[in-house]
Amino acid sequence: MSPVEPLIYPDWPAPARVKALVTTRAFGDLARGAPGRSAVRERLPASPVWLRQVHGAAVADADAVRAAGAEPQADAAVARGAATVCAVTVADCMPVLLAEANAGAVGIAHAGWRGLSAGVLEATVRALGARGELLAWLGPAIGPKVYEVGDEVRAAFLERDAAAASAFVAARPGHWLLDLYAVARQRLQACGVTRIYGGGFCTYSDSERFFSYRRDRSSGRMAAAIWLA
Repeated sequence: MSPVEPLIYPDWPAPARVKALVTTRAFGDLARGAPGRSAVRERLPASPVWLRQVHGAAVADADAVRAAGAEPQADAAVARGAATVCAVTVADCMPVLLAEANAGAVGIAHAGWRGLSAGVLEATVRALGARGELLAWLGPAIGPKVYEVGDEVRAAFLERDAAAASAFVAARPGHWLLDLYAVARQRLQACGVTRIYGGGFCTYSDSERFFSYRRDRSSGRMAAAIWLA
């Protein structure tokens, strides 16, 4: 069996100036205070702008945060300056990477069901300012065959957009299998983002490559990062 690669590089037609990566569990834990954060810094042009993630829809201006040396409470970030590294940590929630096709700006969102239903992707697209065509890449998240949620989760999505019903499959009374990738694509397309790549991962099922909070109940974190060279 071949060893697990420590890093995943998004397979998308982003401009050469756009750089991005996602760690796997082979790289180590990237949670706050974990040693993996020092290791990943060596792969980046600068220290990342880490966020205090709360499963919401707030978007940080990473250029301003970097200058201030802060760690904002937010679940997404955008940047226009060179070497400003936007980063999120995940362990079943989806990292969504965004880049302008003209390489004018990049963004990243931590998109679990709470963030998606609250509009974190729409907020990130708005923060980028729609100055150019956007590309999106959907990173490793819990897959649609195993992500079981309750009626309240489905209701939260349908309250915002009835079309989200197509992302749910009945599992048992009061429970549904949710396709986070399908919801993310719906939300991005509704914002005018049609060049969407990635998806197809499952953090829960692929225990060799990924941490999964749902699978292990207590787990480390992967990190996703994006920046402009």
